[in-house]
Amino acid sequence: MRSYIYLLITLAVTVSCKQKKENAAVEEKSAEVLEVKTAKEWITLFDGSSFDNWRGYRMDEMPSEWTIEEGAMAFKPGETGGKNIITKQKFTNFVLSLEWKISEKGNSGIFWSVYEDDKFKEAYQTGPEIQVLDNAKHPDSFVEGGTHKAGSLYDMIACPDTLVKPAGEWNLCVLEINHKTNQGKVSMNGTEVMTFPVHGEDWDKMIENSKFKGWEGFGKYQTGHIGLQDHGDPVWYRNIKIKEL
Repeated sequence: MRSYIYLLITLAVTVSCKQKKENAAVEEKSAEVLEVKTAKEWITLFDGSSFDNWRGYRMDEMPSEWTIEEGAMAFKPGETGGKNIITKQKFTNFVLSLEWKISEKGNSGIFWSVYEDDKFKEAYQTGPEIQVLDNAKHPDSFVEGGTHKAGSLYDMIACPDTLVKPAGEWNLCVLEINHKTNQGKVSMNGTEVMTFPVHGEDWDKMIENSKFKGWEGFGKYQTGHIGLQDHGDPVWYRNIKIKEL
């Protein structure tokens, strides 16, 4: 009888250990699947090797002023301006993450919701902008209110100087636009700078109190292209990715 009881106990322990191992394997596999799924949520817009996801604003191809240098897209101004670029794909609700580096005394910008139409000659006529700037030496940095400084929602909400690295150094900017929750967010170098409405009465009031008051298409389109600005100064962007919400 004792041998029989011992056999039952041994069998129970063996089954229990086996079940624990199987459960652990399932949990580990589930974690791997979740990790892969999470990674796949991000769409790489620029991986340092090609402009496959980009073209010129109101153009079919990339302007020659934009090249690839050491894994970054580099803009060097040519004889004529207006060589802004946009994503081929349009987005509505998203998180955009990218790094930028500006030249001394330089100026550029990151647009969203750019509406492409021949009546709008420039991307900034429709797309709100997160400012890219040399805060130390560009005149825009000293505009009253600070809303033209780097990291700012241009001419609407200011970003503190202390959150932005100087010309020649890389800055990480994360922009979230969510029309479902009516909220936008901007983070600079890991610190949240601001939140703001992205449509409706409060958004319209922000526009009315800015230089964009009365502009026909500015901030009116919820779906549009991501854009990067030719403002006549050298600028670099890298590690550009987007996650749709």
